[in-house]
Amino acid sequence: MDHTNSIQRLYDVINAGDLDGFSRQLADDFVEHDGVPELPPTKAGVVQYFQMLIAAFPDRHVKVEDVIACGDKAVARVQVTGTHKGEFMGIPATGKSAAVALIDITRFSDDGLAREHWGVVDMFALLQQLGVIPAAPPA
Repeated sequence: MDHTNSIQRLYDVINAGDLDGFSRQLADDFVEHDGVPELPPTKAGVVQYFQMLIAAFPDRHVKVEDVIACGDKAVARVQVTGTHKGEFMGIPATGKSAAVALIDITRFSDDGLAREHWGVVDMFALLQQLGVIPAAPPA
């Protein structure tokens, strides 16, 4: 089964700010392999993370650059943009805009529900854009 549409549905509900819809796309036994240390690596923990993300970046938008689907997994390269208007992981709102690259690997079941997720996000770039850490000097 090609899970290109399965992973796109996840991004569509995130872009819409539809946490209930997002939650319905996750299996009850969902496992997050690269989550936030303070949150459980479960469906509930991931939904809680996205509540924080939406509150901090209310205008966030996920743009899918590439999707590769094979077997029960889909890999997506995405660009997330947004304006930091609320506290995020202890960082007070800065009002600054940011654009961050992500790689998501999601395992789906035949019903299209996400079962597992692994992800890589360029947090260093995000923190630089928010002014939390200094930008690197030009080479």
